[in-house]
Amino acid sequence: MAVDRLIAGGRVVTPRDVGTRSVAIDDGEIVAVGAEQALPEANERLDASGMIVMPGVVDPHVHIDEEPENRAGTYEAETQAAALGGVTSFIDFSFQGLDRANSGPGAPLIDGIEHKRENQDDAYVDYSLHSVLRREDEDSFDELEAAVDAGVTSFKMFRSTYAIGVGNGFIHEAFRHIADLDAVAALHTEDPAVCDAITERFKREGKGDAVYYPDSRPDYAEAMAAEDAARMAQELGVKYYGVHTSNRKSAAILDQFQDDGSRIRAETCTHYTIFDRTHHEEFGNYPLIAPPLRTQDDIDAMFEYLDKGTLSVVSTDHSVYHKEYKETEDWWDAPFGATGLQFSLPVFHEVAVNQRDLSYPFLVRTMCTNPAQTFGFENKGTLEPGTDADVVVLDPEKRYTIDAADKASNDPVSIYEGVDVTGTVEHTFVRGEPVVAEGEVVGESGHGAFVEREIPDWTN
Repeated sequence: MAVDRLIAGGRVVTPRDVGTRSVAIDDGEIVAVGAEQALPEANERLDASGMIVMPGVVDPHVHIDEEPENRAGTYEAETQAAALGGVTSFIDFSFQGLDRANSGPGAPLIDGIEHKRENQDDAYVDYSLHSVLRREDEDSFDELEAAVDAGVTSFKMFRSTYAIGVGNGFIHEAFRHIADLDAVAALHTEDPAVCDAITERFKREGKGDAVYYPDSRPDYAEAMAAEDAARMAQELGVKYYGVHTSNRKSAAILDQFQDDGSRIRAETCTHYTIFDRTHHEEFGNYPLIAPPLRTQDDIDAMFEYLDKGTLSVVSTDHSVYHKEYKETEDWWDAPFGATGLQFSLPVFHEVAVNQRDLSYPFLVRTMCTNPAQTFGFENKGTLEPGTDADVVVLDPEKRYTIDAADKASNDPVSIYEGVDVTGTVEHTFVRGEPVVAEGEVVGESGHGAFVEREIPDWTN
């Protein structure tokens, strides 16, 4: 019996090694990996000679279709951008109530989950959800089990200046309840009192140009909140995941709490591995991200701690805004966030593999396997037989300069504009179906599906 598809003769990358192999796909799953002559005949054969064949990227930190009026992302546009960038699954955020802007008293987590599940008909790639705890009351903890039963096994809170931010006392109690469910707690960590105090001073001093912005949210404010979170997590025994680590001080704090690396985990983002704070000089408010872009030493630190394993995941923190909201006179009137789904893999391939000579297995671990394992995506992030046939074929020699005109996202400007990369996504398969072929979207909206995740095993 012939299988549906064979990706033949490429350099297949696993978390452990690279070898010339072929990948057989049938009924949406990987059925075998090995020498072509040992595999079954296929109805379709893609010659991947000279190409990198790797699992689809799993991005665990994506914001789409949130409802403050400044947000521009839609599932149709952003999931096309994801597919063009080799991202075959991601984790978005749902909020208590309908969305980030509309959450009345008592609005439950499950309403937000169901609201985001409605986007499935527009999706080109698979997605799941983190549930955001934004309401500081004990009733919130009664909602956790229903979310887990719905396949949402991770919960995020914001220790930040955001309107949806919560305090350490609530975080402490939330960690305790999340630990009881063996689920994952994630936290945005920036000390809000410090950041607010500096911002108010900058307003008085008229420091509204974006070049001043990084100083308003200093590295030690992030490290302070990261230490609070990691210490509480360690004491309460919860699986803790620190999001968007941006600097050496914060990474060093997390490293101190990783006795075996199993209960305290963390990510950085692609933009923290390439850009420093001088990026504001050219792009103004567009790279306005929280935490901010830092220094060249902090970029180096991200790679040091990724290589060590303190940071185990590279994500995007993809956020999309209408142009007029970013182009404000003073930075404090603009929203935080930038897009990355389409360009994250090519950019990280450039800075990690091409420039720093890190391995392809390192790339696959940090962008595919680790995020899938960390968040209970049991059939994602791997090319093991029996798992979803989410596969990316990357041309490692093709050079190009990133041009925002080529993007699918609704973001009007890419902070990666003008970056030279060698390595392009040529083909993206989601559960065995081609979504991108020869660099063009060929799939259909609605092929992407909401994925109910399992409670992850963090013992290995």
